[in-house]
Amino acid sequence: SIQINGISPEYDVGKDTLTILAPPPAPFTLETVVEIDPKANTQLSGLYVSDGILCTQCEAEGFRRITYFLDRPDIMCKYRVRVEADSKKYPVLLSNGNEIENGDAGNDRHYRIFEDPFKKPCYLFALVAGDLGHIEDTFTTCSGRSVKLAVWSEHHNVKALDWAMFSLKESMRWDEIAYGREYDLDVYHVVAVSSFNMGAMENKGLNVFNTACVLATKDTATDGDFERVLGVIAHEYFHNWSGNRVTCRDWFQLTLKEGLTVFRDQHFSEEKTSAAAKRIEDVRIMRSAQFSQDASPLKHPIRPESVIKQDNFYTVTVYNKGAEIIRMYRTLLGIETFRTAMDLYFDRHDGQAVTCDDFRQAMADASGKDLTQFEEWYKQAGTPLVTVEHSKKNDGSIILKMKQSNDGQPPLVIPIAAATVSSAGTSSEQVFELNQAEQTFELATDDPEAVPSLLRGFSAPIKLIFEPPLTVEQISILAAYDTDPFCKWDAWQQLSTKVIIDRYNAPADKMPELPSYLIDAFKATLADTEAETRLRAYALALPAYSTLALPIDDLDPSKLCNALDMTRKQLAQASSKELEAVYVSLASAATADAVATDTMYSVEAAGARSLRNACLNYMATLDARPVLAHFDAATCMTDKIAAASLLAGLDPSKENMQHVDPKEKDDRIHAFYQTAKANRDDLVINKWFSIQAMANVDSALQNVRDLMNHPDFSAENPNRFRSLINTFAGANPNQFHNALGYEFITEQIIAVDQINPLVAARLASVFANWRRHEPERRELMRQALSRIQETSNISKDTYEIVTRCLK
Repeated sequence: SIQINGISPEYDVGKDTLTILAPPPAPFTLETVVEIDPKANTQLSGLYVSDGILCTQCEAEGFRRITYFLDRPDIMCKYRVRVEADSKKYPVLLSNGNEIENGDAGNDRHYRIFEDPFKKPCYLFALVAGDLGHIEDTFTTCSGRSVKLAVWSEHHNVKALDWAMFSLKESMRWDEIAYGREYDLDVYHVVAVSSFNMGAMENKGLNVFNTACVLATKDTATDGDFERVLGVIAHEYFHNWSGNRVTCRDWFQLTLKEGLTVFRDQHFSEEKTSAAAKRIEDVRIMRSAQFSQDASPLKHPIRPESVIKQDNFYTVTVYNKGAEIIRMYRTLLGIETFRTAMDLYFDRHDGQAVTCDDFRQAMADASGKDLTQFEEWYKQAGTPLVTVEHSKKNDGSIILKMKQSNDGQPPLVIPIAAATVSSAGTSSEQVFELNQAEQTFELATDDPEAVPSLLRGFSAPIKLIFEPPLTVEQISILAAYDTDPFCKWDAWQQLSTKVIIDRYNAPADKMPELPSYLIDAFKATLADTEAETRLRAYALALPAYSTLALPIDDLDPSKLCNALDMTRKQLAQASSKELEAVYVSLASAATADAVATDTMYSVEAAGARSLRNACLNYMATLDARPVLAHFDAATCMTDKIAAASLLAGLDPSKENMQHVDPKEKDDRIHAFYQTAKANRDDLVINKWFSIQAMANVDSALQNVRDLMNHPDFSAENPNRFRSLINTFAGANPNQFHNALGYEFITEQIIAVDQINPLVAARLASVFANWRRHEPERRELMRQALSRIQETSNISKDTYEIVTRCLK
């Protein structure tokens, strides 16, 4: 029912609209009463049920699924919410803001009233009701205010909430120090639910999280999981200012809050873990996922210009490339000026819904720098290419003639951090501002061995190539002596990429031998005890399949996977003694925090484990016995899952299994599941599904089909569905890229679209780069996309993705 100023007006209700036929000419009060069915809401948008817990997800357009409203981010209101429910079934009632009243509503019901004193758009509305357990703490802000903190989840999960609370307090203190941002309410709630489409949601004072981004203990979470919880807790907290207090005028401005907040959480994680390792991790995501999106029909600017379903633009481009754009502001302006500009942005626009242009203007006003041309980063899709012609002057200085291009679009402002490197050391870093189609720069040096080190720290989200290409000897100098962790790692990536691509292109009967320079660089990394352990682990890792595939035309996935596997095994054969020696030497350091009951996560031990497990990954290609021993000796999930993943991928017919009974492998994988099941650890069960989905064995597809019939599999739970189906499609290229794999994933997209369109649309993007494959696979993927597009009642979410892919 509807009332305006207490009187029922004439109105029409359409499929997606409510139209008041004769609204009053003056301001009025509109009251609506609606009936909805949260249990039937499998889209998990609006108000829905997750394992008996009522919760909400309103971004981007979920509030309209709760009630009629002007559901836009620039419509900002103050909210007063009364929640009433059965007191036994829903003992915990939560909503945004501070609780101002509670009481008995009669008939075994109770109520609570919440008031949020700050204006917010409806996408930040939140409500939670259920039987939940929690932990509490307090935080004293920089002005002396005491804030009550609570982290909630199902009762059996309470033991896994401490790390999230620690991460929250670290985030609150860091944001005060790094950005001068103080929390503004009396309470801060984090609620973890198992059915959630995204990672988390920053609702004002009441964050709702996917359990995968909250729950963490040594027995259930890997080091990567701990770091993810730390980063996502921080991300959602930082949104209190970069997203809530200052929000978006419209959804095309999404990167305004998400790109900025990703940058802020990256900055935080760099300081709380390993800055060098975190930067490399972020670059790996950019190169494997974002560059791949830029090379597909799904490419778009960080500020898109059109959309059918807004949910389809919560992408690695808007988030991660958006963060790189913010990082470039800081590089161009300098750290101190950037902080001044951030203060100006927050102070000028507090309580407003603004645009990316408003942010850019704050950067310009605070720095006095003309940033008009910088807007091109918001308008252009695609990955810019910078070509560098290099030569030397008589005095030894290096001349760099740079040319930029991006499909004929106007020149961008590109900061190129640069230095020279030789065995004698690394020169001082300088930043070249490339803002024309062609420019020439000079690196002064009198060292005849000096090699240019460019794009240091990955100073811009671009591809950079040298003409002529750097020689193997020059790249080896960078790999050995560069002081920039990114450039040092990237040099190793270049060396190994060259070898793998040469093997991919070679006839099967003329496979080139593994070159000595790659073996030497590999062994040098193993021997470099002075370097950070996690950086050594990254240096040992071969490039990701998706990164290698990106520049290949008429891609044959099986051939590329074979080239990768062969290179990995031959490196292991050439360095077997060194790998074993490093593996053994790290045993104590890798388990140092396992016996410390007061330590949930240690940067040092995590680094040792990453290097030790990197060694194990190579060792497993020669002999499976160390993997069995590693699994049995594991004292934390990081080591347990590292071994379990390798076990799942072991092929009984291969040489490395000659001393192992296949039953020994199967028994351990089953034991992994049994332990998780007994402990009600759903996230560990997700891991169990994933390791089998990504196993590069001939039975992989049949294994996945069989697992869909497992009693613990549910297509209605996004975490569980993605752990099996998305993992197979996205992390097992050798088994996915064939007619049967395409048919299977097509079936799953069509089926899950009827349950949860957002999940289906995300999965459909696995076909985005179909045109880059060899003709037979290309045609099969085109047919798969057409079949999805022509399916009756396909959702707008999935229709938009497949239609864009086919353009």
